Amino acid sequence: MKKINDTHSIRIERIWSMPNKNTFEIPPIKALLAEEVNLNKYWIDPFANRNKTASVTNDLNLEYDTDYHLDALEFLGLFDDSSVDGVLYDPPYSPRQVSECYNDVGYTVTWDTTKASFWGNHKREISRIVKIGGKVITFGWNSGGIGYKYGFEIERILLVPHGGWHNDTICTVEVKTHESDYRKKCTESKEKQKEL
Repeated sequence: MKKINDTHSIRIERIWSMPNKNTFEIPPIKALLAEEVNLNKYWIDPFANRNKTASVTNDLNLEYDTDYHLDALEFLGLFDDSSVDGVLYDPPYSPRQVSECYNDVGYTVTWDTTKASFWGNHKREISRIVKIGGKVITFGWNSGGIGYKYGFEIERILLVPHGGWHNDTICTVEVKTHESDYRKKCTESKEKQKEL
């Protein structure tokens, strides 16, 4: 499949701002959300913290007033295929942050909790539940987003440097343009099992 977007069609911005542990309260990120999130559509947030931007929110920590208090993968599993218009994906950015988040709520942290499949499993589920034409806004220390192999193409990248030794917060806006090869393989496998 030919990629629709190339680097010439991606909107890239860089706006400095003070760091804040509440990502969505950082002024340029707050402005990005106001521009990109259509509140009349069905958005979800698996790592909401105290944010209320999405239609359905989740956070492991019981201190936050969210709709659910589940592990993010379990939360994403609640949604039907192609049923979501958008996902705000602001997971822990590193294995250390995953460990801190899980320990803070009394979960046991294992090798499985902090290895790369933590993010890969989320990406597969996000690909499954987001409609063609739907958006995902990913936050982290890289612009990888959900990725082309899961059906997404980058439209916009916002780099938010915080000065000093702080890592930039990188916001990647992607649109689902096609079904992923992974999903096609799963569908084919299910169809073969039905035939048996």
